[in-house]
Amino acid sequence: MQRASLVFALAGALLLIGALLGETIPLLLPIATIAIGAALRFSRDTAVYLRILIGLIAFAHTLLGVLYLVDNHGYTPAAMDGFTPPLAMPVAAAIFALAMLAVGRIPVIRTIAQLTDPFFVSRETGVVQIWPFPEFRAQERVIGTVLLSIVVIMQFALVAISVRLSYWNRDWFNAIQESNADEFWRLLLTVWVFWVTIAVTMAIYQYAVRMTLDIHWRNWMTQFYTRRWLSGAIPYRMQVFGVQTDNPDQRIQEDINKFTTDTMGLTLGMLSQVSTLVSFSVILWTISSDFTFPGTEVVVPGLLFWIALVYAVIATYATHLIGRPLIRLNFLQERYEADFRFSLARLREYGEQVALLRGQGAERERLGTQFARIVDNFFRRVSINKRLIAFTSFYDYSNSVVPYVIAAPFYFAGQIQLGVMTQTAGAFARVESALSFFIDAYQRLASYKAVVDRLTSFEESMQRAREAGRETGEIVITEHEGDTLRLENVIVRLPDGTPIAGASQLTFRPGESVLLAGMSGTGKSTLFRAISGIWPFGEGVVHKPAGRKLMLLPQRPYIPVGTLRGVVAYPALENLYSDDALRAALEKARLAHLVPLLDEDRSWAQTLSLGEQQRLAIARALLEQPDWLLVDEATAAMDEPTEAAIYKVLREELPGTTLISIGHRSTLIAFHERRIDMRAGVDGVYRPVDPDHVPAQ
Repeated sequence: MQRASLVFALAGALLLIGALLGETIPLLLPIATIAIGAALRFSRDTAVYLRILIGLIAFAHTLLGVLYLVDNHGYTPAAMDGFTPPLAMPVAAAIFALAMLAVGRIPVIRTIAQLTDPFFVSRETGVVQIWPFPEFRAQERVIGTVLLSIVVIMQFALVAISVRLSYWNRDWFNAIQESNADEFWRLLLTVWVFWVTIAVTMAIYQYAVRMTLDIHWRNWMTQFYTRRWLSGAIPYRMQVFGVQTDNPDQRIQEDINKFTTDTMGLTLGMLSQVSTLVSFSVILWTISSDFTFPGTEVVVPGLLFWIALVYAVIATYATHLIGRPLIRLNFLQERYEADFRFSLARLREYGEQVALLRGQGAERERLGTQFARIVDNFFRRVSINKRLIAFTSFYDYSNSVVPYVIAAPFYFAGQIQLGVMTQTAGAFARVESALSFFIDAYQRLASYKAVVDRLTSFEESMQRAREAGRETGEIVITEHEGDTLRLENVIVRLPDGTPIAGASQLTFRPGESVLLAGMSGTGKSTLFRAISGIWPFGEGVVHKPAGRKLMLLPQRPYIPVGTLRGVVAYPALENLYSDDALRAALEKARLAHLVPLLDEDRSWAQTLSLGEQQRLAIARALLEQPDWLLVDEATAAMDEPTEAAIYKVLREELPGTTLISIGHRSTLIAFHERRIDMRAGVDGVYRPVDPDHVPAQ
């Protein structure tokens, strides 16, 4: 951008010298070129997405400026007669570039840029194919910039074709008025057919490229947010810290989809309408350059343009006043719909428990309450939309006659021909439509703002979760070259800072089996999570042996949807282990009856009992072969003989693994060499106490 700014500044300086020396170069053109250079120069602090657009506008300015100079010096071919751009177009491009630069400083645009820019600066490698070109591999920022540039340039080209067809429309209706059949058919079969064929072909190709960019961008953003959400136990921290964003699944699946689609749609709409506004404003201004104000002899240069401007500004302001509440209501509608969908999915997951508790009535009441919120908010939106539709519909219907009503007096007075009248009406409609972009897109803009707010709040929630331990202190996890697991001056706190458990000096030796006992609520499970590194709140240091694998089995294991093979192998990929290894692990975990079902794809969380799920987690541990295994009541749903058999398998199959268990059954003492009790101190904080050595039985 900096080099390009210097090139434009130099070109502007040369044009300025030529203009001052008497060349046929209007002073506005070098000023506009220098302005483009300034926009490029100061865009370095602007959002990358906007920098790309400013660069494309600079390209359009260059093309328009060259065409203007060629025409100004009489070198335009006859085929381009009537199609060369006026001086106002390259000047308007410069004004648009400066406007984009100013828009980039608006807070809401900066917020949107935080969502758009990561893709357009990513150095990750991606692959894309655009027909008829072969597949190519490049950095994501290059792919995004190239695809966006193609789409935007084609959009400018389509506007240019519409301008050319405006002149065709004028000449064609003049031929009708003059009964010139030869000119009528020539214009139709040569000019119209030629440009419409190009426009249709370009529109189809632009759509294909745009959809390619849309899905490619969405794919990258989905992976980006999924990685950020799943890094560092963020989902767990968001829950325990109380910063849980409602329905993160919807933010990733639906809101990202809407964001990429609407960003492209609104960007192209804005660029199209602005370029249309500039192009047809010139036509409208030129036609009505000497029109008098109706009923007077006062000449108002560009009268039709000023009428269109005032007409659209008043309508735009009225639309904003009517539709402003939609932004908040759309945000709430997305939230209520997602909450209701989540509750239905959760009811499906816990159908057995609800049936056993006879909870159908309570569930109906809860679902009814949630859906009532949807209905109430829906009718609030309907109420606003009724007023908005009433106004915009009247406005749209008026647009079909207002241009003719304004141009008719000049036609009847003989100041313009029929072709000029239709061109005037068409240009007025295009200018008014461009100025009314805000009106037509208001509902979409309101929905887009809600999506931006939801993604932004999701990002903020993840960031707060990463910094969750900043106010309460954070437990530090370090690695050392020894072979022991040591807790040094550890205090585990709740998110509000309340201490619940501590360990000033606690050491676990390699290969031993330890039972961590105590009443419920004494912080045993929380201490386990601190050792695992997912509980940040507190202080002190956990010294872990370097290069050793640690695995925690919770009381209720996670069972993903998919094949049983993938469920057993989790968190590894399902093809990591051989069939023999999976079969052996299931048999040792007393799940031999599941071996024939390895390739079955179903919701196993609803198929397996809690005891079977816990034994499946044991099978995972046998496959994983961790150096340190933390068992958090992970056998509580098993009967005592099965539990005893499972612990025997763990000691036989994992002889080098340090086994640390949490449990309340007295029978667990027999399976461990060492017992630690969590007991309350005088300060109410529970700390581990080593009672007399309990020998293994």
